Amino acid sequence: MKKRTKKLLTLLVALLSYSVMPLARADMRCDRRTNILRGGQELDFPLMNSDVIITCAVTGAGDTAGKHPAIPVTPAQIADAAIEAARAGAAVAHIHVRNPDTGKFSRDPNLYAEVVERIRASDTDVIINLTAGMGGDFQLGDTDPKIAGPGTDLVGPLERLVHVERLLPEICTLDCGTLNFGDGNMIYISTPDYLRAGARRIQELGVKPELEIFDTGHLWFAKQMLAEGLLDAPPLFQFCLGIPWGAPADTISMKAMADNVPPGAIWAGFGIGRSQMPMVAQAVILGGHVRVGLEDNLYLDRGVFASNGSLVDRARKIIELMGARAVTPAEARRKLGLKARP
Repeated sequence: MKKRTKKLLTLLVALLSYSVMPLARADMRCDRRTNILRGGQELDFPLMNSDVIITCAVTGAGDTAGKHPAIPVTPAQIADAAIEAARAGAAVAHIHVRNPDTGKFSRDPNLYAEVVERIRASDTDVIINLTAGMGGDFQLGDTDPKIAGPGTDLVGPLERLVHVERLLPEICTLDCGTLNFGDGNMIYISTPDYLRAGARRIQELGVKPELEIFDTGHLWFAKQMLAEGLLDAPPLFQFCLGIPWGAPADTISMKAMADNVPPGAIWAGFGIGRSQMPMVAQAVILGGHVRVGLEDNLYLDRGVFASNGSLVDRARKIIELMGARAVTPAEARRKLGLKARP
């Protein structure tokens, strides 16, 4: 079974490589480091990333607690999941919190505090990345769109950062645009003025924003914030693919975004569900970093529930089969320009 899995992963990498790299004549050999054919012709594709940051999104905010037997819900479970992911090879743990009684999403700063304190008190090093995307949900009322529906959780840009101000993680997210979220009447609201206010406050706090990009217009506005001096270099982008109705999880979408990041930027990308592992390989080929975890995908194989550790381990094996490696948290800090928090 292991040999078959390795062969399938190798085939996957080869197919993805073929999908983004131009064809060269058989009598020419390619130098991957310089993107120059030995015959002197330049190739129009990015260098594959050989030193990869793995982020693990350990629980998320989706309605998944009843769909998987071991979704982390309590602060202890979420902290343990982050530590498990780090021990499997993740350099970054992306963290949401949930109501321990219901399993539903929460913005309670005390829950975030308990998770962060448990991770920091452990003997495992991992970069803490707290979501700041909660508080943007608006569900239009069925009869009157001006009246918020039952799924609404909408607050201003600074209230979305209360836990970030209190805990000062190394990274927090900033969702860079409004999005039709799913098939119903739910909208995620993140307007230009809200984004500027959030980016400015994150910059003042000395936290690095991970710029969540769900569609190409979000990337456009993130670059605008960089031009306005609201983001410190190097900017960090996360391409969030396959979430209805943002950009799909495919080669064309990821490459379009990768081709449009500003010089010197750092980016990662992920797909949800069954596209999670193919997008790991695709991101590395295009020069990016990767994200996996139970927030985005519940299964390791068909019918086999995953854990955060098993998803990180699978991603790390794909990376290594491609001739690259997963970096440590210390190496990731240097790449991202971070300073470890006490």
